Amino acid sequence: MKITKYPQSCLMVETNNKRILIDAGSLKYQDKFLEEWKKADIILITHKHGDHIKSDVLKDINIPIYSTQEVQDTYPEIKFNIVKENDIFDFGGIKIEVVKAVHGYNPLLKNGGQVFENVGYIVDDGNHRLYATSDTICFNNNYKADIVALPVTAHGLTMSAFEASLFAKELEANLVLPIHMDNEKYPTDVNYMKENFDKFGIKYKVLDIEESIEI
Repeated sequence: MKITKYPQSCLMVETNNKRILIDAGSLKYQDKFLEEWKKADIILITHKHGDHIKSDVLKDINIPIYSTQEVQDTYPEIKFNIVKENDIFDFGGIKIEVVKAVHGYNPLLKNGGQVFENVGYIVDDGNHRLYATSDTICFNNNYKADIVALPVTAHGLTMSAFEASLFAKELEANLVLPIHMDNEKYPTDVNYMKENFDKFGIKYKVLDIEESIEI
């Protein structure tokens, strides 16, 4: 499995001769990304916020896009395949599980910004399970994944590094890929992240934009 990071929470997952693009968003978007994004076989969007979906680009891409009904209602110019929590579907021998996510709230999300439908995705190629959590606070679950891409920014919207460390432990993850770190409005306390990951024995890798890792 090869994973390439793009800004914020965007990942390109390459496995079993398929490319799965997750949360292709508008934050720090560069035109050069489009040629790589067009190589995807499928696109998965977790929720409606613009840093997770660049609608003006995706509306012109002829690739199947999966997301929630709330995302469809927000972006009627795009045709989505609607998914919901607990759905499981097969994509070329890759199992994709649609799982729970709980987007946090703070008053800045008033007037249309609050997320009511939010999902994560577990991509299972038979050798690895990659869990892209979406923007979520900590919640009780019985999911298992050896790789997890999760946010650690807190600010009421997502887990902090402390909860993220415990969350990753319960998943029995061997590797954490911290994401959602590219918005200067919500800076990540990198020292706090390192302190907690080290304290809980979490192996992690912070990928730069366009950097890849093979697992």
